[in-house]
Amino acid sequence: MKKFFLQTVIATSIASVLVPAGSPIPASAAKSTALTTVHSSVNGPLSGTGEPAAGYIQFLHNKYGIYFSDSMTRGEYIEAVAKIVDFKPEEESFPEFADLSASDLLYPAAAKLYSAGILTSLNVNADAPLTPLSALYIAVKAAGISELGYTYPQNKVDSSLNILGLSKDRFQHNQSAAAEIAAAVDTGLLPSPLYSQARGALPATAEYASVLLGRVLEFNGDYKHSIGRTSDEDIISKLYNAYDTSDLIQAPELRKVVNQALEAGQVTGYNLKDRRYDSNFIEPLTLTYGHDDIKHAKQLIGLLQSEGIQADVSFQPKTSAFIYLREWGEPKETENYKVEQIANGNYIAYAKEYDLSFEFDTAADKIRFNDILLAYAKKNSDDQSGLLHASWWQPLYYSSTAIQDYSPITNNTIVQGNYYAQSFTLSSDAKVVAAAFRELAPDADVESHKLWVDVPFYNYLLGDYK
Repeated sequence: MKKFFLQTVIATSIASVLVPAGSPIPASAAKSTALTTVHSSVNGPLSGTGEPAAGYIQFLHNKYGIYFSDSMTRGEYIEAVAKIVDFKPEEESFPEFADLSASDLLYPAAAKLYSAGILTSLNVNADAPLTPLSALYIAVKAAGISELGYTYPQNKVDSSLNILGLSKDRFQHNQSAAAEIAAAVDTGLLPSPLYSQARGALPATAEYASVLLGRVLEFNGDYKHSIGRTSDEDIISKLYNAYDTSDLIQAPELRKVVNQALEAGQVTGYNLKDRRYDSNFIEPLTLTYGHDDIKHAKQLIGLLQSEGIQADVSFQPKTSAFIYLREWGEPKETENYKVEQIANGNYIAYAKEYDLSFEFDTAADKIRFNDILLAYAKKNSDDQSGLLHASWWQPLYYSSTAIQDYSPITNNTIVQGNYYAQSFTLSSDAKVVAAAFRELAPDADVESHKLWVDVPFYNYLLGDYK
């Protein structure tokens, strides 16, 4: 079998855009700011998906290190599918392939897909050129829709094949394959702009294979977790609905642990989040913005629209916890604001908030966001006008990759199950906070991550309320 590989594209050009000239970039930051810019022959969103082909290609590059050439083999495609499919068999199996030994580099990937029922033959044919239909058969099973096709009566299969432009006579001896293709057409796993490639006789192109993998990720919930784009006509409605259906996060076991650190003064506050809502956006293009007022969020989306900012939007429920001093008076609870009294007579308050993550179309728009927010959503005086509703003295937005005009801090997290608590600190304080978390919950997953935050919030951490 000839040697095959998946190319990992590491483009460092974005570093010069996001980081000022002469600024040192640590190895970890340089790796995280790697961004691949790609171009596609299919312009605009693919029919029915809302995502351009280049979006899938870029996502595969930056999240999985997957890059196809137009002369790819079945082996390269199998390896890529194995990378993106989250399958853990109950019992480890070791299939005996007719043309692939257990010592072959491809064997673990092929065995994984065979055990998952994604590969159904013991003949892998790893060196063969990847054909469009072969790629589609694998994608159908990886996306979990093959059984749908098997329910189709013959006339329904024939109708879908006709839409694709394939003759039913081509599948006289393989009706299950025809049914799988029909399901791919009807569900949109195969977008209509790729129909001509699917029925053609030429090998699959890199773009065709990348789009299929992107669709598989979407079908399995492993693509971007977006409620829409800033340019969508219904994005504000979707945003409001997401906020309205979110509640205070409970996570009682995790909250009990972090409250001990809060009561002891080891942290001044923390957030509770559910990682199932994490955006899964491409980090070098993403900023996350936190607030507690939905009217503010609606106006923020409108502001970005008015500035021509194009971005995917992710909504993440968040609960903020902090000490409420008894001298502030009796706290008034609401549906979105609860308190519990602690031993010294003070309270721990829990407030419903949210994070909005934006994956911008360009690095330039990510940079421009800072100027827009400081001009229209940063409060500088009590009587200031011309700001978004409920603008804060210290707006909070941050990047997980280095970016100019932002300051580095540390996000200390403690994870239990699907929930995690996070507390932002100056980097000089991070080791103390992480050590406190580990002492309180030695079996929990405690991590510290570097973030780049807007300067007003950094000043807040320094003790400057403005």
